[in-house]
Amino acid sequence: MLDASLKAQLAAYLQRISQPVEVSAVLDDGEASRDMRALLQDIAEASPLIRLSETQGQPGGPNRVPSFAINAPGRTNGPRFAGLPMGHEFTSLVLALLQVGGYPPKVEQDVLEQIRALDQDLDFEVYVSLTCHNCPDVVQALNLMAVQNPRIKATMVEGSLFQQEIEERQIMGVPTIFLNGTMFGSGRMSLEEILAKVDANGTEREARKIAAKDPFDVLIVGGGPAGAAAAVYAARKGIRTGIASERFGGQVLDTLGIENFVSIKETEGPKFALALEEHVRHYDVDIMNLQRAKALKPGADLIEIELDNGASLKARSVILSTGARWRPLGVPGEQQYKNKGVAYCPHCDGPLFKGKRVAVIGGGNSGVEAAIDLAGIVGHVTLLEFADQLRADAVLQRKLHSLPNVTVLMNAQTTEVTGDGQKVNGLSYKDRVSGESRHVELEGVFVQIGLVPNTEWLKGALELSRHGEIIVDAKGQTSVPGVFAAGDATTVPYKQIIIAAGEGAKAALGAFDHLIRSSAPA
Repeated sequence: MLDASLKAQLAAYLQRISQPVEVSAVLDDGEASRDMRALLQDIAEASPLIRLSETQGQPGGPNRVPSFAINAPGRTNGPRFAGLPMGHEFTSLVLALLQVGGYPPKVEQDVLEQIRALDQDLDFEVYVSLTCHNCPDVVQALNLMAVQNPRIKATMVEGSLFQQEIEERQIMGVPTIFLNGTMFGSGRMSLEEILAKVDANGTEREARKIAAKDPFDVLIVGGGPAGAAAAVYAARKGIRTGIASERFGGQVLDTLGIENFVSIKETEGPKFALALEEHVRHYDVDIMNLQRAKALKPGADLIEIELDNGASLKARSVILSTGARWRPLGVPGEQQYKNKGVAYCPHCDGPLFKGKRVAVIGGGNSGVEAAIDLAGIVGHVTLLEFADQLRADAVLQRKLHSLPNVTVLMNAQTTEVTGDGQKVNGLSYKDRVSGESRHVELEGVFVQIGLVPNTEWLKGALELSRHGEIIVDAKGQTSVPGVFAAGDATTVPYKQIIIAAGEGAKAALGAFDHLIRSSAPA
């Protein structure tokens, strides 16, 4: 199953386990079971501490077939994989083996204690596709919880292998999490986010801890490339630095391939986000994750940032780097059928529409790349562009027009996403030339029409452009003294990772200059 190189890497990793690991598989005579058996045999051969057992799966039995569980001796609730954890999920498999085998997870001690203190039975099922770059974080978080707490179960379910479940549960996007048989969440979720949803007292405890913090010299709001760069530059000046982030990594977490960050030939968004966080943690920076800013309150000496959880942070200077999010269509049916056919990540959710008809809204690079990507998976792609010509690069347009299962509609204004009450069944649009209304029958809609800045909470507090962007000068200074901004939330053109990082560094230097000048004797 594994080639020689991957076997060698696996054996090297598994040298870190210190206690026996039992891998118990439920298999039948099918092709998927044969592949799983070959994988598990390779794993068992990679370490003398791993023991493999197999039972014959039965239709309607307690476990999906094929599947396998990873347990310490005497335990039965360890991580279970229903389907073959290859592709992006191979790392999830390796981490589960290491953690069950006694290798400590790279998680803060207070988080581990919070998991162990959960006093309830939690049975998680997470549906994934092996091409989804957001799924492994969810799988790994739930697996870790199952390893740490015997009352927690976690099962990864490969959607393409268990299509009947996908249909029955009407899953139209991955990752999708069920808890105790009920829908729990969809989309990327961190360990901290999952804990916040299941631990009713966790948010209140965190708010009290945050409210007790002393004022910062520089407080950064937002943890994307701009915020991370600002934190590194500020911390290197030796000043008290904090970063409050709703989701560390920001929009980078939803980016599949990064090939234009100079000095890094190619990487993936989640890996890049992890590298950002590791770099920031190398310095003395107080990272406060899962903290959504609610209000900016300037003061004579200190600037206050009020958070959604009721706590407040104060600082002598502030850097706003709240980034942007996918721009919604804003038409009837979009929100109703979100994750029920309406999607924003073709790489993650594309495999769930295998052989089906989908639409892509948007003719820029993102939209055309999505259409090209999807054309290799789905039955047919209809790309709708509002203008009279595509805006994507010429090479992408040539590739798009060469595909036999793609239809391109120009001057098409999407007016409604339609459905049967449970999932998408079509899309209505207006021909902007003839004025006629038309309808396309399909099962999925992928929205790729750009970004909107995360600045609604700043209205009235400082000057914004007509597009909602924070207006900044050459040093990143906003209209409020001591408040700086950087990244996709600002008026700086060209929303690129490398530009956001540079602007974050510049804003930190600007904030440091402000602190020096404002503290100098008269």
